[in-house]
Amino acid sequence: MNKTVSCLPFLLLVASAAHAQTAPGCPQLPAGTDLIWEHRNTNGSDFCRALRVDGSEAFGVYIAADSPFEPKRGNREEAGTVDGREVQWYRAELVTKPDIEARETLIELDDGRVAHIWLQAPSGEQLRNALDLTGRLEFSPDRQVVAGQ
Repeated sequence: MNKTVSCLPFLLLVASAAHAQTAPGCPQLPAGTDLIWEHRNTNGSDFCRALRVDGSEAFGVYIAADSPFEPKRGNREEAGTVDGREVQWYRAELVTKPDIEARETLIELDDGRVAHIWLQAPSGEQLRNALDLTGRLEFSPDRQVVAGQ
């Protein structure tokens, strides 16, 4: 009995960490990250922010029937994948933070909605890490990726 009581705080911590990586309406975060979702649902859209332990934003996702983000061909930067889907990342310019690398992309989801993903990084290495991290998001964890899809 005493062992069970002493393990309770640890079990609660593990359960809350597992829950924090999932939020209704947000994609599944990659395993092994210390990120948690901050989620808001309004008028059929989901606003998800992946937060680090210090409370800073690692990246964000807005999921809705349509997105206000309209990619401009001249802002194309990296090609990549997110959840097995090919994407094109676009450079975003932050007027108040000219030294920050910012990227955004759009993904059409299986249910007909669109996911707008954005991220910011202070260096090239952190940008590559953020692109890798968002590439491992799962919008439909039970979705089977078919070759050529």
